[in-house]
Amino acid sequence: MNIVCLDMEGVLVPEIWIEFSKVSGIPELKRTTRDEPDYDKLMRWRLGILREHGLGLKEIQNVISQIDPLPGAKEFLDELRKDMQVIIISDTFTQFAMPLMAKLGYPSLFCNSLVVGEDGMIEDFKMRIENSKLSTVRALQSIGFDTIASGDSYNDLDMIKASKAGFLFKSTEKIIADNPDIPAFEEFSDLLAAIKAVPDSN
Repeated sequence: MNIVCLDMEGVLVPEIWIEFSKVSGIPELKRTTRDEPDYDKLMRWRLGILREHGLGLKEIQNVISQIDPLPGAKEFLDELRKDMQVIIISDTFTQFAMPLMAKLGYPSLFCNSLVVGEDGMIEDFKMRIENSKLSTVRALQSIGFDTIASGDSYNDLDMIKASKAGFLFKSTEKIIADNPDIPAFEEFSDLLAAIKAVPDSN
């Protein structure tokens, strides 16, 4: 049985940190996993910048509440979920993602959590599991699923390569050039067609 595993930011919704960077006027926060493959290093760097500027969870949530999914993302998910199970596997955090999940019709989401102090400052973060995207794909495969994966960043490559079929979506020219064996798409209609064309073993 096929199950689809999708990245969230950059695929279904805009990059949260880029949007927050624009609103806060802190250009350094535009850096994402498209630029820095080491997610732990990236997040600790981000939290340091937030502390420097006295910005906490509330300020980020205020920006997130104004973010809409990418055009066509909800329709893509709705159509995909008619035929197969879909899980969004993201390195984001529950405290960030839930307003966006509401706008996408509450698909299944596997992500991480933030440690927030009484003063509203983000003190730390807790990853659900090490190498969460690859680990989740492997776990799904171990219980009888064939995974189909799609994402846009360096941290999506392992789950894409480990899956029965995998696709890059709205990725960077460098990532696409470095991975010529992975089909790359820019439009939801093309990604939907590619996923639906993957044979189901059942």
